[in-house]
Amino acid sequence: MIYGYIRVSTDKQTTENQHYEIEEFCRKNNIHINYWISETISSRKELRKRKLGRLINRIRKGDLIICSELSRLGRDLLQIMGILNHCMNIGANIWTIKDNYRLDAGIQGKILAFAFGLTAELERNLISQRTKEALAARRAAGKTLGRPLGTKSTRLKLTGKEDVIHDLLVHKISKSAIARRFHVDRGTLRLFIQNNRLDPMSE
Repeated sequence: MIYGYIRVSTDKQTTENQHYEIEEFCRKNNIHINYWISETISSRKELRKRKLGRLINRIRKGDLIICSELSRLGRDLLQIMGILNHCMNIGANIWTIKDNYRLDAGIQGKILAFAFGLTAELERNLISQRTKEALAARRAAGKTLGRPLGTKSTRLKLTGKEDVIHDLLVHKISKSAIARRFHVDRGTLRLFIQNNRLDPMSE
């Protein structure tokens, strides 16, 4: 199955340019689009609330998504890498026109998969390192970390991370690994997922 994906951020923008670019590319390469997915939504919106999120959940091995450029897919590098990694793991392909990327079983796809995977890993490590350094600086300054003893948190530790957790679940990351990443126990994570309906299997 071949999908043409188009996204603009606001209703003041038009999808016509992206649609034309994809159509011209397909005409020159003798490709037929089976389904068009077009949405007017910010990339900052949770992936599971976007048409793209539903598409990513249902694509299969050999399917192809064609879009104008990688930035149409996600809000930041980490989210885009997650989408690409998921597609390549199941054998689906993503082609972009302006960037001229071919994420498929070919040598270019394998090289890009390695480069993207390395970049995503480096970004995760940098975030982790910056967090540790910030905590160390607060301790050195004599600031108390965490909430005072005997008080209850007014904000769940996982609140605000719904989109990230959902993306990790979509990409088949285990709940144990996600719990370790956010430094919570598995029961806390499971309850948070249930309360916020984040499990892609239940959608």
